[in-house]
Amino acid sequence: MHAIWTLPAGDDQYSNRWRAIKKAFSKAIPKTEYRSAIRIKRHERGLWQRRFWEHTIINDADDAVHMDYIHYNPVKHGWAIAVKDWPYSSFHHLVKMGVYPLNWAGLGLALSEVGEPDN
Repeated sequence: MHAIWTLPAGDDQYSNRWRAIKKAFSKAIPKTEYRSAIRIKRHERGLWQRRFWEHTIINDADDAVHMDYIHYNPVKHGWAIAVKDWPYSSFHHLVKMGVYPLNWAGLGLALSEVGEPDN
């Protein structure tokens, strides 16, 4: 899951927030996924990767690159043919707001043409 958040002023508790989201989601679904011995020992679900990558957006250009990357990701991983085909994305809301055209990053567009965030 990818997300861009704006936390309240003075709030830097993104780790605690992710932990709470993962915990609530995990409790809400049946325990049917495969879990390794180490995950069982640590009482961890097999739904989430252990770590996460955090990046503070530094300016409007950085925000645009990360937003593009997030919206193109389902196409990159083969879950959708075009960005508009992925129904679980904020892309559709941003199309309605006029930020993106509906046909943005359509068929055959290489990720390098969309932009990949620097790590």
